[in-house]
Amino acid sequence: MMQPEMRRAAILDLVRKHGRVSVNMLADALGASRETIRRDLTELEAARGLRKVHGGAVLPEPPVYQFATEGSFQARMDEASEAKRAIARAAAPLFQSGDTLFIDTGSTTLTFAEELAAKSGLTVITNSALVAGHAARGAEARVIQLGGDFRPDGAETVGTVTIEQIGLYQVTHAVLTIGGLTEKGAHDYDAAEADVARAMARQAHWVVLLAHHGKFYRSAPYLAVDLAAIDVLVTDRAPEGPLADALAAASVEVVLA
Repeated sequence: MMQPEMRRAAILDLVRKHGRVSVNMLADALGASRETIRRDLTELEAARGLRKVHGGAVLPEPPVYQFATEGSFQARMDEASEAKRAIARAAAPLFQSGDTLFIDTGSTTLTFAEELAAKSGLTVITNSALVAGHAARGAEARVIQLGGDFRPDGAETVGTVTIEQIGLYQVTHAVLTIGGLTEKGAHDYDAAEADVARAMARQAHWVVLLAHHGKFYRSAPYLAVDLAAIDVLVTDRAPEGPLADALAAASVEVVLA
């Protein structure tokens, strides 16, 4: 008798091949009862592998990609605050005394910096004055504030000077927040912020992305970091569908809060 995992994999192969399959066809092809096939279809639909229809199943509808503008920094701080706190708490244990971190500007990275203050012996290099303030509270912390053009909303520095200064350092980790995440990579709504994230990723041995599930399939104008450059994604909900497949193909480790 075929194991459930093998049978469901075979069902997915048949759906992808034919586009639409019936319960009767699957039962005959796989030598299983119709009730077993119906249970399999329910499980596969929950995993977004297919969509159940009357008498069978079809390929799932493609994911919806959102394209929107980004609000003020304070508005972003209020968005999904519980998820961001959970992500920050899950991310903080990834870092140990002696590590050197780039941290970019964002509501999630600011929440992360608050959690990071409980650790000791870290060096933090950031373009965010708010992140710098929280990181400096850690025991034996060393904090380096990057210069550049100052933006009051977000209390961040960006621009040519910021990018040049990032290039002076080689760090253990770059911890980044984003506007959206798709199969192509991490996106941002602001060109200057995308430049900062890209520069930090270039100078780091490991790139850690902090993003709640609301960022999944959300497009933004600027690609900050290719998916292949991301080592770890810390999030509050497991990605599904094409994004999950792309993350696995890029060997991105997913840490769930």
